[in-house]
Amino acid sequence: MHDDPTTPPRARGPHPLPLFLKLAGEACGTDTARLAAVLAGLRAYQAHPYRRALAPAPVVARIGAVTLRDYGGTGPAVVFVPSLINPPTVLDLAPETCLLRWLATQGVRPLLVDWGTPGADELALGLDGMVAQRLVPLLERAPQPCAVAGYCLGGTMALAAAMLFPATKLALIATPWRFAGFEPRQRDAALQLWQGARDTATALGAMPMDLLQPLFWHLDPSALVAKYVRFAALAADSADARSFVALEDWANDGPPLPLGVAATLFEDFFARDLTGNGGWQVAGRTIDPAALAMPVLDIVSTRDRIVPAASSVGVGMRLDLSLGHVGMIVSSRARTALWEPMAQWLRGAALSI
Repeated sequence: MHDDPTTPPRARGPHPLPLFLKLAGEACGTDTARLAAVLAGLRAYQAHPYRRALAPAPVVARIGAVTLRDYGGTGPAVVFVPSLINPPTVLDLAPETCLLRWLATQGVRPLLVDWGTPGADELALGLDGMVAQRLVPLLERAPQPCAVAGYCLGGTMALAAAMLFPATKLALIATPWRFAGFEPRQRDAALQLWQGARDTATALGAMPMDLLQPLFWHLDPSALVAKYVRFAALAADSADARSFVALEDWANDGPPLPLGVAATLFEDFFARDLTGNGGWQVAGRTIDPAALAMPVLDIVSTRDRIVPAASSVGVGMRLDLSLGHVGMIVSSRARTALWEPMAQWLRGAALSI
């Protein structure tokens, strides 16, 4: 995946650190003891010895920088589409919190789209091009027939791909579609971030993660500092500490977004709600969720600070979970709340929701 043993690891985040420290100071205000705890948690995180060591699954197809990885198993093939933001490793995070490796033991054959680091060809594509010229051709090279499952922005892309590719089923996990469902402050924060970063991103031809990460911080600065306060109190060798480090390493990593993808996300989706208004087209076809020809399972977090439930697509069978955006994938409750019912549905069994 994005783990390259030949490349020295980047210094641990958060990135950009000066902005994190500024936000932490503002969130703590005059509570100097709380700020000290945040800084203690930050130092403990940066010094922690844990490093993700899972070997990536084998590549079975490649188009440009984008690959398809096969996790094995028997049963119906399901291609998982992660977001272009952050690495795909959240679906393959650690032995005890790996959705894909678990599914491979449950009568499902999971495959994973790994977006990789965009090359010149990918940098020239918008979000529609990434669907039409990368995702759909990879689906065509997957074992057939196959279902498609998308997480976060990957679900938005998976939905579009399902209009162009005859998937047997479509599972959407914490997928934004109706961007008018985001709170006004969230949309304003996204647009302000883009306005401040657009010139730099245009010069680079891409939006580096360091320009994108502050968007998530501004969604809930109090939660941002609270997690470092909690981490400061954990024993370094505890399972909870390792889990925190694994998630923070994932959250602070990621390849740059191609400029066209970033422009689509901020200008078309956040600003204009092009998807929710029925105006998004891919390969000349309007992406209309109501026209999907396959069964759809829409898994929605009712506690999601990143993708609010009000932004969900509103088609198919809906499964509401009282878990956060990432917790629904990797928390201690994820297996019973999401993994098991999704596996059941993918295998063809009926769900009682």
